[in-house]
Amino acid sequence: MPWRVIALGDQVWHVDALAERPANAEAWQLVLSFRSASERSGRSFWTLYPLEATSKSSLFIQAERIPDTALSQLLAERLA
Repeated sequence: MPWRVIALGDQVWHVDALAERPANAEAWQLVLSFRSASERSGRSFWTLYPLEATSKSSLFIQAERIPDTALSQLLAERLA
């Protein structure tokens, strides 16, 4: 089950949020996975979101506050 479902135009996208901590870094970074819900398209991509925290739980709490409009805008920019 996706973390969020975003509609953009006539396409539906499934969004998942993941935490990544680069080597030698103390902060976790938010990584978003976008997957087209259409089996025909099969498009997907990963992107960093400008959000970080010292713990995974704190990162995901902050991620819950991201509005769907911000995710839609990020998706539109990536697809342009």
